[in-house]
Amino acid sequence: MRITTAAITEDLAPSGVLRASINLGNPVLAQGTPEAPSGITVDIAREVGRRLGVAVELLCFDAARKSYEAMTSGRADLCFLAVDPAREAEVAFTAPYVVIEGVYAVPRDSAFTSAADIDRRGVRIGVKKGSAYDLFLSRTLQHATVVRADEGTDAFRSEGLEVAAGIRQPMTEFVAAHPDVRLIEDRFMQIQQAVGTTVTRRTETVEFLRELVEDLKAGGFIADALRRANQADSLLAPPA
Repeated sequence: MRITTAAITEDLAPSGVLRASINLGNPVLAQGTPEAPSGITVDIAREVGRRLGVAVELLCFDAARKSYEAMTSGRADLCFLAVDPAREAEVAFTAPYVVIEGVYAVPRDSAFTSAADIDRRGVRIGVKKGSAYDLFLSRTLQHATVVRADEGTDAFRSEGLEVAAGIRQPMTEFVAAHPDVRLIEDRFMQIQQAVGTTVTRRTETVEFLRELVEDLKAGGFIADALRRANQADSLLAPPA
């Protein structure tokens, strides 16, 4: 017998309010201020609350690592993070709802022309601490060194690093604002953004979230939310 909506609500939002962790540090997923956030993750959180019949509290942070910590410390019931093995021990993820790209920026006179050029000895890469690309590069790089900071692009400029890593959309804006920097166009990773909750939730609760995300993708909700946030609907993830 399928679990009832009331039982899912009790499991996912035991306080009677669904507490959703929102990462304002990723401008593709969320925009605005902590007092008035907007964007696709805000829309999804409110839709989950609507379907469960509960109020939604939006807990806003400026970095993915803080959003993750809110989830794992019990301050949030729902999160919106990139799927990564380092997080899956604590977070049960849905399939992705959008897929974004990680790219590199380098000084305009750099000899690097492709993402494959970067992993060399002596190369230092500025990253946002705890981001999906920090986790990925820390796990996969064999020769280059990751330099973590509140903003990887700030470390890139202030410390004279060889490379900065980030999400394509804000990195494109960063390059446009700094004529002495250029983007390496090919991606070094795909970042699968998904809905998550703690692994301690019931299997049926996680399945409810997974089915909901697929429904939102198939029904046009995700594409519409992307367009409202002035993001390309081509970011929509394929069906699971």
